[in-house]
Amino acid sequence: MSLDVVLLMGSASDWKHLEGAVKLMDELGLRWRVHVSSAHRTPERTVELVRRAEADGCRVFICAAGMAAHLAGVVAAHTARPVLGVPLPGGVLDGVDALLSTVQMPGGVPVATFAVGSAGAKNAAFFAAQVVAGERPDVAEAVVAARTRAGEAVAAADAEIQGGLAGKGLGS
Repeated sequence: MSLDVVLLMGSASDWKHLEGAVKLMDELGLRWRVHVSSAHRTPERTVELVRRAEADGCRVFICAAGMAAHLAGVVAAHTARPVLGVPLPGGVLDGVDALLSTVQMPGGVPVATFAVGSAGAKNAAFFAAQVVAGERPDVAEAVVAARTRAGEAVAAADAEIQGGLAGKGLGS
């Protein structure tokens, strides 16, 4: 069984932003690995993790880092597989610097960039599942089911609000 996703984070302190994405990857049936590796402090290790992941059949990389946020770009420079960048909050610009660093890649070395922080990490997990879904119908079904549950939660929230407003205002 081959590997679907490798999630790399620049620092162990980034985990708090990524836990939800890892839980989501489990729910969607993805086969994943998570590692801490720094583009600046452990560049050789980062490249070795990419090579090992490719050998194990990795389909998508998710890279999360803050501040200079070069991790996704370094990974993208060493693979032809999709790289999904998740900028993380921190530093003097609280994630804006990481966002700009992740999104401003030179032509030919793309990084698909998501929102700053936990929401971006979850969307990267969903996007990774969509990439994998073309070859894994079970993952495609899990993505559809997750979206259905999210829609049902919105409808339930509306019903609760409407129930609390019964007899007030003009109604809908």
